[in-house]
Parts: sequence; structure tokens; C-alpha cells
Amino acid sequence: MTQPGTQRRYDIDWLRTLAFAVLILYHLGMYYVADWGWHLKSGQTSEWLQNLMMLTAPWRMSLLFFISALALALVQRRGGLQLAGLRSRRLLVPLLFGMFVIVVPQVYIEARSQDLVGPGFFRFWGQYINPRTDLLSEHHTPIGLLTWNHLWFLPYLWLYSLLLLPLRNPLRRLSRGGGFQRIPPLAAIAAAVLVLMLVWLCLHARFPSTHALLDDWYNHGRYLPVFVFGYLFALQPHWWQFVIDRRRAFLCLAVACYLLIIADRNGIFPTLEADFDAYLEVRLMVGAVVALNHWAWIFCVVGYAGRYLNRPNPLLRYANPAILPWYMLHQTLIIVFAWWLKPLALPLGFEAPVLLALTVAGCLGGYAVIRRVSVLRWLCGMSVGKGRETIPGPELSRQAAG
Repeated sequence: MTQPGTQRRYDIDWLRTLAFAVLILYHLGMYYVADWGWHLKSGQTSEWLQNLMMLTAPWRMSLLFFISALALALVQRRGGLQLAGLRSRRLLVPLLFGMFVIVVPQVYIEARSQDLVGPGFFRFWGQYINPRTDLLSEHHTPIGLLTWNHLWFLPYLWLYSLLLLPLRNPLRRLSRGGGFQRIPPLAAIAAAVLVLMLVWLCLHARFPSTHALLDDWYNHGRYLPVFVFGYLFALQPHWWQFVIDRRRAFLCLAVACYLLIIADRNGIFPTLEADFDAYLEVRLMVGAVVALNHWAWIFCVVGYAGRYLNRPNPLLRYANPAILPWYMLHQTLIIVFAWWLKPLALPLGFEAPVLLALTVAGCLGGYAVIRRVSVLRWLCGMSVGKGRETIPGPELSRQAAG
């Protein structure tokens, strides 16, 4: 195995690219899946789609935090303050641009679909950016109608990065210590599973997901440990090699846990809900399945990527700088195009591929404009200046994970 830090890890680039591709498909599915609330819903929804989306729903965002932590750990030649400034520019500037510009059509169309506002996008936009507006007062946050919607990943990643950066040197010294080096990979993985199981048992029911940063304690409870473990994982080559070597075992475990979760969701265990409230051992068993499913899928994809994708590919020349602009654009494009297609009442089997094709075309076109305009590059977290279109070197590519 290539030692982390000795050369570029193309598998991290691939994982990041594929994870965001899955995110686009997931948000497309949110338009069609039955009983799951979203900003806009199709008139043709599907219950079976829930089972398919549950394949990635429990762990897809954790994988992104894990990948970002891997990338951060592999940065060798930048100081903590320099990294903090770089992360702030590449995460907070796109976040603010997204909140004030890119997310606005989502909020407008959601309000239009519920007959809460009348036609007139630019009139709505003026009210949306006014923190003292009276429009849709029941939907206000402390900053009015401003929201980050799907861009919530950016402030969370920024916060976790700032919390971890002061600990970079202590964590590196810890990881190089003899005692830490002797920790068996299976013991480290078991500890990660146990932490997540306890977080799920203690916080999941009490703190529903909000993505509002300040009150989202269950999500912080699972994402922050994943981020820290990802950082430590990158500094232990034998842990990484263990996951690569046992990728098939992680795949089998992940599929088994997924099937148990789907069986429960489809009523195969009719007494489980009553037993869950009555017996601690049942809660521990369910928590263990949830935590194992979460980590087994992460280690499965990391293992397969490390085995088969740690090599360059021309597609990465495009994908590496394009990921953040595509991420910023995709959900707005899905909602806008879905709103346009809805009156046509197309068959689901035809509409969904058309909607996906339009979204991909919109991301391609949007990025083609962004990459050519310096101010848009800066607003979307891209590098600005000479050599900006070249494939980043190892240090820059690792920072790009954020």
C-alpha cells in the first residue's frame, strides 16, 4: 500500500467525486420518494424508493466528513493558521454566496408550491435577503428567511476543521507514539462503532436532525467523531491497509446490516418497537446494527477505493475543481427543473431520467461559466490565478476535500 503522505492519494479524489455523485442521485430521489418531506415533491411518489435510498442515507454524509478528514490529515506543508484561513475562504465564501444567491430559487419555489407567495422572483429575493422582512414570518430563523438548505455541510465542515486544527500536532505526536501504533486496527474500528452506538442510543431520539448547526446535537455526535477518527485513520497506514485487505468482509457485514434495517422497516419484526422501549438489550442490539451498518459501508467503500482507484484518471482533472461548484448548484437545479416539468405530468419512468439529464447539463453549463470568471471562481471556493486549471499537486488536492 502507498503510505499516506508519500504521494497523492487518488482514491481520496475518487471517493470524493463518487460521494458527491451519489448525493445528486439522492436529492433527485428525494423529489420522488414517498413520505419523506422535501422542498418540492412530485405528484408521483414511490414507497419502494425508500428501501433503495436507505442503502446510503445512514452513512453518505459521514463518508464525506471522513474523506475530508483524511485529506486534512495528509496536508504536510501548511501551518494551522494558514489552513484555517484557507478553509474559511473555501467554505464560508461559497456558503454566503450560496445562501444569498444559489439557494434562493429553492425557497421561492417551495413557497410557490404551497401557495405562500405569489409570482415575482426578484420581488421575493428582495424580501428574502432582508433580515427584517415580514414575509413568511413563521419560517424565520434569527436571520430572517436566509437559509443554507443543502449547503449545511459547509458550515459543519468548517467548524469541525477549526476545532481539529489546533490539535493537529498533538494528534500527530499521539499517532506516532509506540502505544498508539500498537493498537490493532480491529480494536480501533470497534471503538469507533461503540462511540457511534452510544451516540445513537443517547441522542438520536432526543435531538432530531435539524442541520441548523447550533441545536443539531445528534448529528454533531456522529459527524464530529467520524471526522476525528478519519484524521487518525489517515495517519495509521496499517489501519488503512487492514480495511483494504478486508474490504469483502466489510461489504458482507454492510449488506447484512442493511438487510436487517430494511426488514425492520418493512414490518418483518412486528414486536421490535414494543420490545425496544421495554428492554435495554433490544436497544443495544438495534444500536449495534445501526453503528455497524454505518461504519461497515464507510470502510467497505474506502477499502475498495484503496484497492482499485488509487491511480490517476483524466476524469479527475475535471472533477477535482468542479466538485464544489457542482455541489452548490445541483439541488437548486433539481428543484427548478422539477418545477418546470411538473405541469407536463410526464410518466415517472420518463420524467426522472429527463430531470437527471437536465440537472447534469445545468451543472456542466454552470461550471463552464464559473471556471472562466474569476469572481465566480472565488465565490465558489475555487483557486484564482495562474495555473488554476492544472491538476492540483498532493497538497492542494488534499485541501480541496473541504
